[in-house]
Amino acid sequence: MKPSPINASVDFDADGVQQGFLRLPYSRDDAAWGSVMIPLCVVKNGAGPTALLTGGNHGDEYEGPIALFDLALNLLPDQVTGRVIIVPAMNQPAFGAGTRTSPIDRGNLNRAFPGRPDGSVTEKIADYFQRVLLPMADVVVDFHSGGRTLDFLPFCAAHILPDKAQEAKAFRLVQAFGAPYSVRMLEIDAVGMYDTAAENMGKVFVTTELGGGGTASARTVGVAIDGLRNVLIAAGVVRGGVQERPTQWLDMPDGDCFTFAEDGGLIRFCADLGDRVSAGQVIALIYPTGRTGAAPTELRLRRGGLFTARHFPGLVKPGDCVAVVADEVG
Repeated sequence: MKPSPINASVDFDADGVQQGFLRLPYSRDDAAWGSVMIPLCVVKNGAGPTALLTGGNHGDEYEGPIALFDLALNLLPDQVTGRVIIVPAMNQPAFGAGTRTSPIDRGNLNRAFPGRPDGSVTEKIADYFQRVLLPMADVVVDFHSGGRTLDFLPFCAAHILPDKAQEAKAFRLVQAFGAPYSVRMLEIDAVGMYDTAAENMGKVFVTTELGGGGTASARTVGVAIDGLRNVLIAAGVVRGGVQERPTQWLDMPDGDCFTFAEDGGLIRFCADLGDRVSAGQVIALIYPTGRTGAAPTELRLRRGGLFTARHFPGLVKPGDCVAVVADEVG
């Protein structure tokens, strides 16, 4: 396979703190010899595990980038045993535009793995993570939130895996993260995901969904910063003691946890995040917007549980995920 066109301005094997970039050549109208510049920080101190920390996989999700830019500013080598690789905005074109997908090629980085070194800009970024950064890592933390179209109760999550030892290590870090909620994750669209690429390599992978709506609150940023510190300590990469925080475990055992719109229109929710809801309950009404006097469509839940995530904008389209419920466990 062809080598990656991306060059790193740091030496991943050198001790100390390095602030730099991943530079991807990108010829465009306003810069014939231009580049996509993806900021990164490497903090290394001797031998030990490597943590790869990423945010901005989707460009309209902000808690992770805030926590990671903050960590890159403040983490010192004498606090580290091993290596921390920090990439606050891995899909930098999308992050710069405040969009879920790249404005260059409309690529969704979290559906582009394993990528291609001779593909689109998004595929080239995915390929670099697949072939260069992920193989270095022992632990991977990838921050997400709802972006502009979803809103979540703030949770940390890991996936149910065939390898139960790998799964147990991931859920131990989820527990250490200490988000208000912790989830045994069911993915409804796992093809091409960064998560899947990391887990297939045997990496311990942890992710989050922290709020949404295309913004970040003081509360959710605090959850991200405190949880990240706890995970790094629990993983043996950063020195210190884990600050234990209470968390409610949630389980999403099947596809009935997800409710989708079949019609477009103006949405009215009949419950709020954090409410306990029942199977058959009307979770939302969708009003047609083309005329007055038309009755709204009722969306009913196929299972009960805790109302965990919801569609954020006031207008929905057919096929949009409108509501997610989860079981409270433990």
